[in-house]
Amino acid sequence: MANTKSTPDFKQQEETEVLDSSGFVLIVWNDDINTFDWVIKTLIEVCGHDKEQAEQCAMLIHSKGKYGVKNGDYDELRSMCDVIVDRGIGATVEEVVS
Repeated sequence: MANTKSTPDFKQQEETEVLDSSGFVLIVWNDDINTFDWVIKTLIEVCGHDKEQAEQCAMLIHSKGKYGVKNGDYDELRSMCDVIVDRGIGATVEEVVS
């Protein structure tokens, strides 16, 4: 995410943290274009996060390179993913493998 201050580059981790271990996970990807505020606003409006949860997710996305922001069934997450991508933020839906 773009930041007005210089931030160190963090290596992208291969594993994605998820909220639980069943079904599918909506993953949001870090970039150097979108601001924290835009990502937070998107998580609140699209995923139904409260402000604190959205802020925490945004920090984890930034520091880890990606983060599983919501678990659920594929169809629900696919719709959310499409809206997030339409807002210019990278996102994917992946099956959780235990």
